[in-house]
Amino acid sequence: MCGPAIRALSPSRCSCAAPQVLVVGCGNSELSEQMYDVGMCEDIVNIDISEAVIRQMQERSGSTRPKMSYLLMDMLQMDFPDAHFQVVLDKGTLDALLTDEEEATLAKVDQMFAEISRVLQVGGRYLCVSLAQAHVLKKAVEYFSREGWVVRVHQVASSGDKQQFVLPVFVYVMTKFRKIPGSAPQILEICPEEQDKPMRMESAERLVAAVKDRQHYALLCSQISKTPCREQVSLDLCDKESGKPRYTLHVVDSPSVKPSRDNHFAIFIIPQGRETEWLFGTEEGRRQLAASAGFGRLVTVALHREQHYEGMASIQAELSGKVMELAPPGLPVRQQVPFLSVGGDIGVRTVRHSATSPLSGEYVVEDVKGDGTCYFRRLIFLRNRNVVQSEARLRAPTSLPGQKKRRKDKKKSSPAEPPGAIDKSYLCCEHHKAMVAGLCLLGGPDALPGKLAVLVVGLGGGSLPLFVHDYFSEARVAVVEIDPSMLEVATQWFGFSQGHRMQVHISDGLDYVAKLAAEAPAQYDAVMFDVDSKDLTVGMSCPPPAFVEKSFLQKVKTILKPEGVFVLNLVCRDARLKESVLATLRDVFPLLYARRIQGEVNEILFCQPGPAGRRDPTELRERARALEGALRQPGQLWDSSYVLADMLQAVQIL
Repeated sequence: MCGPAIRALSPSRCSCAAPQVLVVGCGNSELSEQMYDVGMCEDIVNIDISEAVIRQMQERSGSTRPKMSYLLMDMLQMDFPDAHFQVVLDKGTLDALLTDEEEATLAKVDQMFAEISRVLQVGGRYLCVSLAQAHVLKKAVEYFSREGWVVRVHQVASSGDKQQFVLPVFVYVMTKFRKIPGSAPQILEICPEEQDKPMRMESAERLVAAVKDRQHYALLCSQISKTPCREQVSLDLCDKESGKPRYTLHVVDSPSVKPSRDNHFAIFIIPQGRETEWLFGTEEGRRQLAASAGFGRLVTVALHREQHYEGMASIQAELSGKVMELAPPGLPVRQQVPFLSVGGDIGVRTVRHSATSPLSGEYVVEDVKGDGTCYFRRLIFLRNRNVVQSEARLRAPTSLPGQKKRRKDKKKSSPAEPPGAIDKSYLCCEHHKAMVAGLCLLGGPDALPGKLAVLVVGLGGGSLPLFVHDYFSEARVAVVEIDPSMLEVATQWFGFSQGHRMQVHISDGLDYVAKLAAEAPAQYDAVMFDVDSKDLTVGMSCPPPAFVEKSFLQKVKTILKPEGVFVLNLVCRDARLKESVLATLRDVFPLLYARRIQGEVNEILFCQPGPAGRRDPTELRERARALEGALRQPGQLWDSSYVLADMLQAVQIL
């Protein structure tokens, strides 16, 4: 007998020593006999409309269970007096009756509910064991909550026999209260598993959706326990209190791994803040991670920034039971499943700032620990939480003159308090590095162009315009940003500042460029677009479609000097749309180079107004090498983790 029913039938729940129980539509089920035999309750009345069933059950229990009775009776028209029972029990009868939503069927269900309500005492419970099809659950919840009853849905704990039921079994526990006009709002709750605390639901629709989630999860577990996953499976595990996602899991199978007793299954905890990295944040990356780990099935676990985690041990304790439901077929009994991570810890993530912008929505600024000892500051738009909008590397702290070094036996600073100075030599994105390398296209014999005029559309954290300003010492940089909140974020958190060579204009890039084209043509050596689209329904996330329309691109060409370069970060997953954008660019710009960023969707396009400055890929790499040599100034920091010339290694002339 399932736990919710046991608790509802316990004497402490009723005013009498043992409750009087009515079982509607009893059939030939052994449920009543089992309750009687274990002493749960003896005063049990069973009814059914089948004369043959009632005769069979009377013969089976008449002599051995004298206090239990079986009566031939229609539950839609019962002979019992009002308020006669403390508990009404229904095992599958509602499911059998409510097979469709025809008017006649719904009328019978309403009659069934009305009769149950009539014979049940105030404070009594109607227990309905059900597979919880959506229309069945919705009907029961809406009816009884409208009558002022408390409705709680329990998921029955699995017996461990996965072959018996694929879908989980639920028990609706509905407690009768007097209906008082203008009383408190309906109380709807769900207990996802037997030992869980009930979670309050705000509507019948939300309750039905929560049950549907549990059913989908059970189907998923059943499928992947029998056959390997051909495609990666993704699911969220939510916090029991708030209902918000706490863990995001990806199930990755590696058919190439030769199975042995110890390499069937493992769990990999992704350190906080590193879930956006290619290895953890992409299908191909996770596939490589699983293969290199050497396990037939690897479940990666990403931790959410809104949640608090004590450490690896507490996460393991919290997840150990749940992840076993995702075990692969053929896992040996009592096999110990290892929990893996990078460096054996869960990483460090500290949210420094969070706010909401009318244009960009909710966003956070957070510091995370990367691989090794490096810390990074990131800007994340929560509408697309798995994408890093901007990133800066934080410099290691340096001792002040005369300051003694910390003794080894002194308490070290908390890992949650990384250094705060921004490393302005660092370009976080491969596409930013390629965009800077593309400035070698600017004409002239000198490797480092002189007094450049550069327009950057899209500020973000400001690392790209800041790099151009700091390393091209005579450049004048104008930045156009539509969202004033981003200027505040860049200034307060990413070391950005304005001056006589750096000006930010809060404006729509479309309007700003159009105005320049009309009033001051041919004034920029370089125009750089790194602006994201707010519309996630389009197959192009950067730039917004209006920025690559032919009429607007002609305006961009107008504000460029004849030997200038237009640099565009294109992120387009729609193949047809991408081909259309490239065709439009070729119509406007006679000279077009493309650099695909390996492992990413980004493609950097270098567009020039005339074909005269055409350079072959070898010459481009030589110019990029010379440009880097000129940018490396004595006494100025330089990020040596990449070579500018390599950023143009795979450039193509379109």
